[in-house]
Amino acid sequence: MTLPNGQYMIYYTHKEVYRYMRTNINIDDELLLKAKKISQVKTKREIVEKALKEFVINHSRLNIADLKGHIDFDPEYNYKKLRKG
Repeated sequence: MTLPNGQYMIYYTHKEVYRYMRTNINIDDELLLKAKKISQVKTKREIVEKALKEFVINHSRLNIADLKGHIDFDPEYNYKKLRKG
């Protein structure tokens, strides 16, 4: 479905606003087929969306090394004791 201006489509749900922009990109066919088999999705669009979402999630995580010096650990904490219940 294309808007009269051909720019983008916007979908509203109760939680989020989705904006889709029509984009033409060149993707390695072999890589796309491998991704399709691994991810078990049906369309190229789903593959690209899934890959972009995973990329954003993975690159948005805090690196544990960046937390050094920002967290004070309890010296009395005993994880082995907590496992025993």
